[in-house]
Amino acid sequence: MEIKPGNLLKKINYPEDLRKMQENELPQVCKDLRDFIIDVVSVNGGHFGASLGVVELTVALHYAFNTPYDQLVWDVGHQAYGHKILTGRRDIFHTNRFYKGISGFPKRSESEFDTFGVGHSSTSISASLGMAVASRLKGENDRKHIAVIGDGAMTAGMAFEALNHAGVENSNLLVVLNDNCMSIDPNVGALKEYLTDITTSHTYNKMKDEVWKLLGKISKFGPNAQEIASKVENAVKTTLLKQSNLFESLRFRYFGPVDGHDVNRLVKVMNDLKEIPGPKILHCLTVKGKGYELAEKDQTKWHSPGLFDKISGEIVKPKTNAPQPPKYQDVFGHTIVELAEKNSKIVGITPAMPSGCSLNIMMKAMPDRAFDVGIAEQHAVTFSAGLAIQGLIPFCNIYSSFMQRGYDQVVHDVALQNLHVVFCLDRGGLAGADGPTHHGAFDLAFFRCIPNMIVSAPMNEEELRNLMYTAQLEKTAAPFSIRYPRGNGVMVDWKKPFQEIPIGKGRMVRDGEEVAILTIGHPGNFAVKACDELAKEGFYPAHYDMRFVKPLDAELLHDIFSRFKKIITVEDGCIMGGFGSAVAEFMLDHSYSASITRLGIPDRFIEHGEQKELYAECHFDADAIKNAVRQQIGEAVLV
Repeated sequence: MEIKPGNLLKKINYPEDLRKMQENELPQVCKDLRDFIIDVVSVNGGHFGASLGVVELTVALHYAFNTPYDQLVWDVGHQAYGHKILTGRRDIFHTNRFYKGISGFPKRSESEFDTFGVGHSSTSISASLGMAVASRLKGENDRKHIAVIGDGAMTAGMAFEALNHAGVENSNLLVVLNDNCMSIDPNVGALKEYLTDITTSHTYNKMKDEVWKLLGKISKFGPNAQEIASKVENAVKTTLLKQSNLFESLRFRYFGPVDGHDVNRLVKVMNDLKEIPGPKILHCLTVKGKGYELAEKDQTKWHSPGLFDKISGEIVKPKTNAPQPPKYQDVFGHTIVELAEKNSKIVGITPAMPSGCSLNIMMKAMPDRAFDVGIAEQHAVTFSAGLAIQGLIPFCNIYSSFMQRGYDQVVHDVALQNLHVVFCLDRGGLAGADGPTHHGAFDLAFFRCIPNMIVSAPMNEEELRNLMYTAQLEKTAAPFSIRYPRGNGVMVDWKKPFQEIPIGKGRMVRDGEEVAILTIGHPGNFAVKACDELAKEGFYPAHYDMRFVKPLDAELLHDIFSRFKKIITVEDGCIMGGFGSAVAEFMLDHSYSASITRLGIPDRFIEHGEQKELYAECHFDADAIKNAVRQQIGEAVLV
């Protein structure tokens, strides 16, 4: 179905077209842009509420600044749909997040307007500051640098590190704080409370009015803008005697709060701020999901709702009569509550992903034992270490790709001290439409090289439950990681009692001949399908679910290498240094001789698409396993 843009939006191919329009036309541009986003996302899916909330900001930024010469960086980037539509990608926006289509996040290789590749949070201020300093060193003193960061992303330590540095660089940097009290879930922590206080403060609102009056004179003063800025600064400092301002303390000039949905006001303010030198922060109040009533009312649900009827708001669900197995994340959520009811030492931690990882189930059932620490993976890990020091058993749930951000803390604060922290890594493997910033490709490799770590991956949800049970046992008191993919696996018998899985012990799924398939985690299900289909062709490979990358099941591997000379390893992690590498190292260390074919994520970044498309591209789905078996057996016949 062709989706046509509104009358004004269809005239805008690039920001230079937008800047030719009259300011009184901008509200209609915003309406056209918002309607277009709703039309496309409702039928194609994608992130929704975040982009609706910054429509006016997006239009104002591209209207007031000379992008791409003025460099605009979007934090996280799931709010940049309007930005993409205004910067040459309107007519291909329907391919957003589809296989071989445009990315759901800003991406430098896609457009010169995407000045910095993003996907993880809290990087925008650091990147913009680097660009601003580089421009200063190159003598490009007229170049502006703008970082758009949400109040959720501002909870990460990296954002404060960048603010701390930017305050002493005196570079041409504007930080636009998009304050909507939301990331995916409602924001938490003292910063949220501080922003609420500053928003409702009568003192600051009085100061704001005085500041804007002064700013309104800048265009009249021309070259004396710096003098006006000094007066603004003095006004702020006078007010600070009555109420402290965090950003001013970091040597940023603070302006706001302002209505982030008044596009004409935003344009005026931004044009004024362009004339003020040094680091500045513009505090904008926005509503996530603005302009779509249901998204405004339930902002978590409408962060990324999938397909929906834009008129009724009904979310389209797959049509099937067969009962669907639960998602891995929901099995985690229900299981941790079940375990915590029996073990008072268990606590849950997540860095701002309670609904995404389903820790929200525990937060509702046991609010005093489940913690959302904000978008702060490093803190989440070391906070967990502190809990473990005191004898608690923290289940720290972090998406695999976000775990990269807390790696030093895993090594230094948990593993070095051999603490009983259980890491549950959601979205292990290929995450799908979010693409390379969110694929959990590396955790098997980067965890297995850490001393004291136990590294595991369940083949299905039942094994996930049993691994979680095993991980919380007192005799398992060590750093323990359990990684699992996004999506569904098999049906779960919730009444079935937990079973301890011996650490480092795999299992034979089916016996066979000539070829042994060794799998870790969810791809074991692909091997089951492949073996069933190969049996119809007269091939009967053996299949082993290894369960653990570290420690490997040495006893089982000795048996496998003594019986089979053809080995295939399958994983949804990186080939370099992952599970297959561990098996190959075992073979060399014990002087076995065998032909090993390793299937997994190749040594490159994988783009976005549906999981099944990416499994096929990376050649570790059922068809790829069948082909690998045929090749192995073919070699055996030739010999």
